[in-house]
Amino acid sequence: MTDKLKSLLPENLNEPKSHAELMRHKSLTQKAFPHVRMRRLRRTDALRDMVRENSLSVNDLIYPLFVEEELDTPAPINSMPGVMRETEKSLEAKMKEVAKSGLKSVMLFGVSHHKDHTGSDSMNPNGLMARMIDRAKQAAPEVMVIADACFCEYTDHGHCGPINTMGDVDNDRTIENIAMQAVTAAEAGADMIAPSGMMDGQISAIRHALDVTGFTHIPIMAYAAKFASVFYGPFRDAAGCSLGQNDNVPTHRKSYQMDPANGREAIRDALLDEEEGADILMVKPGMPYLDVLSQLRQKSDLPLAAYQVSGEYAMIRFAAEAGALDYKEAMMESLTCFKRAGADLILTYSALDTAHWLENS
Repeated sequence: MTDKLKSLLPENLNEPKSHAELMRHKSLTQKAFPHVRMRRLRRTDALRDMVRENSLSVNDLIYPLFVEEELDTPAPINSMPGVMRETEKSLEAKMKEVAKSGLKSVMLFGVSHHKDHTGSDSMNPNGLMARMIDRAKQAAPEVMVIADACFCEYTDHGHCGPINTMGDVDNDRTIENIAMQAVTAAEAGADMIAPSGMMDGQISAIRHALDVTGFTHIPIMAYAAKFASVFYGPFRDAAGCSLGQNDNVPTHRKSYQMDPANGREAIRDALLDEEEGADILMVKPGMPYLDVLSQLRQKSDLPLAAYQVSGEYAMIRFAAEAGALDYKEAMMESLTCFKRAGADLILTYSALDTAHWLENS
């Protein structure tokens, strides 16, 4: 052994040492650096790929689509750059595009022109919800169609169910209706039901209704922790379900959607949905609630979904248009964050773009 190499090795502790020398040696050997260097595994693309803990694929993505009846041509949504309201006719071409991209699933939202107090058109086997589900399945049978089961797009007041005499959404009437809505969607060909109204008992009501009508095989993706968030603003423009159109109803959804300040309540609510028979649990919005998603991952073994909602998507798009950041890089980073926090599935308006990026990466 050369003298140079000996000089690099720790001193022999069997040799007599002064107290000061022993303390100095102990201090040096207890420090990880310079022997442990975290940057070693970050040096090259190959190393980074080798040790990457989470990855994103088209199998993880769900593409939300808006379908407006009585519309002649697809219409852009100003508050959501790159997103369109599809017509019932153009939905066919869009579904074929989705299938070609490799995406496996879509979620359909109707923009109704036949609204009433209860949202009855969504329970009509000839209504918009049933028609768009049927058209989507006919166009691309291999793509899974998820039906958003809610009434806000179909009521004339914009709330997620009929209003009771106290001026609030009637929980129990709503879950009776949503059970019928879910069966209507299943009969039209929906592959999955996703109730988003945050009504107590809605999962149990839907599960029972599906089971007794022969749809035991249809899974339910529960909007298990859906917060009363400002980040839904662009969606409400897109779906035509903004509040304030009727003076006799509340101008907010805080009596049924969750308080953004409450994390423990969100976990409790989600686990109740699991008990009622949900097959997948969703946290909505996404990035502002990564802590809830991560905590839920520790509590439940069910597949988890995160919804990158319209406001999150719009912020990235508008920031990119202003030159403040790169759209692709920002979007890919944010979607990967959902996977890191515990999401198995991600709903995002960028799904089609992301599928193309992944294909070309």
